[in-house]
Amino acid sequence: MNGITVFCGSSSGDKEVYLNTARLLGNALAENNIKLIYGGASVGLMGAVADGALEAGGTVIGVLPRFLEAKEIAHEGLSELVLVDSMHERKTRMNELSEGVIALPGGFGTLEEFFEMLTWGQLGLHKKPIALLNVNHFYDTLLTFMGNMVDQGFLKHENLKMILAEENIQTLLEAMKTYSAPETVKWIDKKST
Repeated sequence: MNGITVFCGSSSGDKEVYLNTARLLGNALAENNIKLIYGGASVGLMGAVADGALEAGGTVIGVLPRFLEAKEIAHEGLSELVLVDSMHERKTRMNELSEGVIALPGGFGTLEEFFEMLTWGQLGLHKKPIALLNVNHFYDTLLTFMGNMVDQGFLKHENLKMILAEENIQTLLEAMKTYSAPETVKWIDKKST
């Protein structure tokens, strides 16, 4: 993989482990010669993952909507900062630049970005690995909830398996390198309804 998009919070969370892990993820991407593509900010987990990659000599591309340039405080030390006009254009550009996605902890924005990329994969628009770095068990309840979607008949088990979730960075990167998208498509035929 040449590039991975990382979605994460522009906040730091309330535990030091979140910032530390974001920085370590940035280090690991650089050490594996994987470009970091992320939201372009210098604050919160976003800034930490970028700083980690830059400290390790990595390439970091930020993609930031113009209207967030001041609010999210654009990182000034990036290899490249791409300014776009909308949130949708941001996700589209990040998708074009990367070969996989990792979500660190974050809020609504992180989840929205993660789920849109996951949905694009479910619809067959890409075959990229989509992953959760489950720092401090942050995503445990979300994973349980998504299991409930399968149990209640709203999601195929094959589609749930599209999500790679690990607590360890290297284990997650290895899983992403060997990922194969499911052959099952989302669509239900008329006989199934």
